[in-house]
Amino acid sequence: MLATLDLERIEVNIFRGRSPDGGPQRVFGGLVAGQALVAAGRTVPAERHVHSLHAYFIRPGDPSVPIVYNVDRVRDGRSFTTRRVTAVQNGKAIFTLSASFHRTEPGIRHQAPMPDVAPPEELPTMRERLFEAFGKVPMFASWHPIEMRPVGPLSFEAERDPTLRTTENLIWLRVNGTLPDDPMLHVCLMTYASDMTLLDTVLLAHGRTFSGVSMASLDHAMWFHRSFRADEWLLYAQETPSAEGGRGLGRGLIYTRTGELVCSVVQEGLIRFVEDDQYRG
Repeated sequence: MLATLDLERIEVNIFRGRSPDGGPQRVFGGLVAGQALVAAGRTVPAERHVHSLHAYFIRPGDPSVPIVYNVDRVRDGRSFTTRRVTAVQNGKAIFTLSASFHRTEPGIRHQAPMPDVAPPEELPTMRERLFEAFGKVPMFASWHPIEMRPVGPLSFEAERDPTLRTTENLIWLRVNGTLPDDPMLHVCLMTYASDMTLLDTVLLAHGRTFSGVSMASLDHAMWFHRSFRADEWLLYAQETPSAEGGRGLGRGLIYTRTGELVCSVVQEGLIRFVEDDQYRG
């Protein structure tokens, strides 16, 4: 995973990235978001840290084709730096990202409290729960480098038992390994991980699984409040306030295990039930 985030610099503002071997049939959205943020960060002074990003997923990416990232240096101000990144494959934009960087300064402080949940050591891993249910680990859960320990029910469990349906989805997660002490790397890996389960939260509310569902991220926004390490346990407290018209919205707050709120996330995604008559044929 670290190798896929170590982009090749082609020109001053142009970078090239690749997908890992053995991944899904299309480029994982969190990967292209993480790589785009790496590209933006490499054009910004190290003392300025990303505090927000806003992204749109435009076309599916082909994992067999390299992705070229073009960085537009929109603004370099006294306190803030703004970058816009376009990810391109085969001459077409597949993803765009705008990111803002800010030099640290003093100010007021407050945060929403962390939910009271069991610690990760007391919970089985996502892979263990999937293996217990299906006798194997599906490919979608076996190829990524993020260890996850769900606190509550999973979508396939809510499909079998309607009483488990909920609009909340709490998951402990961390990178499965030790990372270098590069704050930007930890932020980029959390950007990667943040795309993994938000839309699952929408399915969980309806007791649906991936089966018979066409699902894709449409846009993604993150705000980074405080520094953190992605290789230490983080609680991803997710909820879904709305689903309508083939789209579902997911929101998430990410906490350290000591209760510090470090990130806020919002994503809207396409969610179509492909067995519906209007999508047949």
